[in-house]
Amino acid sequence: MKSYSLFYFLFSALLPSFLFAQSRYSADVIIYGGTSAAITAAVQVKKMGKSVIIVSPDSHLGGLSSGGLGFTDTGNKEVIGGLSREFYHRLYEHYQQDNSWVWQKKAEYGNKGQGTPAIDGTNRTMWIFEPHAAEKVFEDFVKEYTLTVHRNEWLDRSAKGVSKKGGKIRSFRTLSGKLYSGKMFIDATYEGDLMALAGVTYHVGREANSVYNEKWNGVQTEVFQHGHHFKAKISPYKIENDPSSGLLPEVSAEPAGAYGSGDKRIQAYCFRMCLSNHPDNRIPFAKPAGYDPARYELYARVFASGWRETYDKFDPIPNRKTDTNNHGPFSTDYLGKNYDYPEASYERRKAIIKDHELYQKGLMYFLQNDPRVPADVRDKMQQWGLPKDEFTDNGNWPHQLYIREARRMVGEFVMTEADALGKTKVPNPVGMGSYALDSHNTQRYVKADGYVQNEGDIGVHPDRPYSIAYGSILPKAKDCQNLLVPICVSSSHIAYGSIRMEPVFMILGQSAATAAVLSIDNKISPQKLPYEKLREVLLKDQQVLER
Repeated sequence: MKSYSLFYFLFSALLPSFLFAQSRYSADVIIYGGTSAAITAAVQVKKMGKSVIIVSPDSHLGGLSSGGLGFTDTGNKEVIGGLSREFYHRLYEHYQQDNSWVWQKKAEYGNKGQGTPAIDGTNRTMWIFEPHAAEKVFEDFVKEYTLTVHRNEWLDRSAKGVSKKGGKIRSFRTLSGKLYSGKMFIDATYEGDLMALAGVTYHVGREANSVYNEKWNGVQTEVFQHGHHFKAKISPYKIENDPSSGLLPEVSAEPAGAYGSGDKRIQAYCFRMCLSNHPDNRIPFAKPAGYDPARYELYARVFASGWRETYDKFDPIPNRKTDTNNHGPFSTDYLGKNYDYPEASYERRKAIIKDHELYQKGLMYFLQNDPRVPADVRDKMQQWGLPKDEFTDNGNWPHQLYIREARRMVGEFVMTEADALGKTKVPNPVGMGSYALDSHNTQRYVKADGYVQNEGDIGVHPDRPYSIAYGSILPKAKDCQNLLVPICVSSSHIAYGSIRMEPVFMILGQSAATAAVLSIDNKISPQKLPYEKLREVLLKDQQVLER
């Protein structure tokens, strides 16, 4: 009995220390996020011989790249290098296998891509793909490089969440109580939560054009560049042309704002729905909880005006599926319902995400069933449903909302419109972009003439591919000296409209990791890292920096 008591005493005394030790983790580089940028960053750290931990709030890796965005926004593919290009090469290898073509033959696939064939045999890359195929590539990276990934670990965003000393992050804590310490940190989230909690300066919303001498930033009333606007005169009122009846759902009562002025609005979010029209792999859309057909009355009026572009963004991906994106004046973009998302609590974000899901599921149910929808549209829409073999643990619904824009850092260098249009030579490039300055609509309002209109849709093509400055992934030294930010980069709203593409995020993730490791090796902050050292390694690793 005495020996048992002694054992119990020792066990009780040591248990708290054991548990405390178990909840502390350290590595040379700590990456917060589970996005495509997070995975490429971690691979690069391991390739350079350092230890790394991915602390992911998500259980599924890859962000939008594995979350439904399979019709890749690439721009000029020649400027996509390094691990980003490796990702698309691995997808090419996947689709070279006969067993990857389950619901259609490879020869039946139309091979439509953005600017080049989806399957680029010359460059051995595949730019159009299914969500599960992309997720497999990211998981293969994890296995091959023996990456340590802690999933479902959410940053504690309270005052005790981050510990800093001497301008550097020492550690951060997650809600589960785990503590992560490192020499360098990378915030690879769409929201920039670690960046913000570390005291880094950031911006949310659109800057006025006057801030950076831009043209396409700020409020853009009566500017229509993608066709995502009301082309006919549509009344926004419950009783047509009767303001006293009140506004229809999905129309803001707020004024649009002065042209070119700044505001806190951000471009709309949506889910990039993966749909299937194969009878054996299709789940019909059921009426979602709380479905109210009245919220889609504007869409019915658009159809009544003669609009017939329903399927213009049902972009084909392999196996009789689509990457379905927003198109037209009333579509999957949920305008005005995300303004508070960037800085919202986790609970509020969860509610916003659910609201987006119910809006889109309701939209699809409306298109398939409502008698106000033209019969030919209803009949065709009924051929589509959610694929049984995608997002199988989430009711076949995408696990990632398209966070097109949230916080944007104000760092050592701010990328602006002129830079993203290829009109300048930026200092110390760490990657390239080439896609159009692409902002989705930010609001739906009532014009002075009493009709409804959307605002914020911009699509301006650059003169040429452009370089992205190293300083745009670096906080100001006074803010933090051991953090890199490859997604919420230092950029104006409209420049971010081009930078915000998944291939670019992977490029910047790799470059951020390279800078982090070199900073450790040279015992200096990333802000003081000699650029030539960084450039040498980036070029060796097949990054494309300038043209």
